[in-house]
Amino acid sequence: MKLLVFLSRIIVSVTFIFSGFVKLVDPLGSAYKFQEYFSADVLNMEFLIPYALPFSILLILAEIMLGVMLLVGYFPKFTVWSLLLIIIVFLFLTWYSAYYDKVTDCGCFGDAVKLSSWGTFYKNIVLVLLILILVKGFKFIKPLVSLNFSKWTTFLSFFLFLYIIYYVLIHLPLIDFRPYAIGKNIPEGMEYIGEKEPPIHDFFLESTGGEDLTSTVLEEEKVMLIISYNLEKSDKEGFAKIKEVTDRAISNNYMVYALSSSMNEEFVEIKTKYNLNFEMLFCDETTLKTIIRANPGVLILNNGTVKDKCSWVDADKLSF
Repeated sequence: MKLLVFLSRIIVSVTFIFSGFVKLVDPLGSAYKFQEYFSADVLNMEFLIPYALPFSILLILAEIMLGVMLLVGYFPKFTVWSLLLIIIVFLFLTWYSAYYDKVTDCGCFGDAVKLSSWGTFYKNIVLVLLILILVKGFKFIKPLVSLNFSKWTTFLSFFLFLYIIYYVLIHLPLIDFRPYAIGKNIPEGMEYIGEKEPPIHDFFLESTGGEDLTSTVLEEEKVMLIISYNLEKSDKEGFAKIKEVTDRAISNNYMVYALSSSMNEEFVEIKTKYNLNFEMLFCDETTLKTIIRANPGVLILNNGTVKDKCSWVDADKLSF
C-alpha cells in the first residue's frame, strides 16, 4: 500500500503542478475558457462571465498549491480531499463538454498540451482513481524532508505564484504556447498538413470597406498591429502610449493598423481623442484574444513572422 500511495502521490502532484503552472503563466487564457463554459451555449451561466478572471485565478492557485502540498507532504488529509473535490468538478465539466460536444478544448493544460474532449475525460478518470488511493492511504503521506520544510515551501510557493500572476496580468505570459508566439510565422501556421486543421485557421483581416487585406499585411516587411479585441473593454489610457510608438513606427516606414472586432465608429472616437494616424481592420475577437493577452497590445510582423509583441504598458520599450 505504501508503494502504491507513493507512486500515486508523485503522479498526481506532478500532474497538478504542471497543469497549474501552464495556466499560471497565462491566467487570461483560463479566464477566456471559463467565459466559454459560462456562455449560454454551454452551462448557460452568463451571470458568472464578469467573474471569470478571479474565478480562474482562484482555481489555478488551488490546483498548483494542492499539487505542491501533496508533493512536499503538507496537511495530507486536507490536501487529498481537496484534490478529490476539484477532480470531481473537472470530471463533470470534461464529461459534459465531450458528451454534448460543447467545448472542444477544456484548457486543462492551457495552450501547452492539447487533448481531445474524451481524452481529457479519460485522463480525469485515471486521476480520480489515483486520488481515491491517496484518500484511503493518506496516513502514508509524510513530509518530504521535514514538516518545517514542507510548511515554508508551501508558503513561499504561494507568494511566488501570486507574484507571477500579478506580473503576467500587467505584461504578457511568461511562456507563450500559442501559434502567435515570437518567432512563429503566421502563413506557415495557416497551412494544412494532411487533413489536420492548422493551428491558425481564423486569421482574416478585413478593411472597413470590406476588402480582404490578410495577404497584404502578411507579405509586408515592416508591420505594426495594434490589437484590441474589444475597444469598449480596452485600457483607454494605453492609447496615449500607443500614439507615441505608432508615430515612431510610421516615421520608420512601418505599415500600421489597429485590429479589433468592435465597430469602426468606436475606433474613430479613440482615433480622434488620441490623434492616431492609422486605420482599423476587422478581425475575429477570439483570434485577437489568442494573438495577444493585452487590450490593447502591440504586434510587430516581418513577412508574416512575429518579431515582437508586448502589452501597451511596455510599448515604449519596443526597439525597431
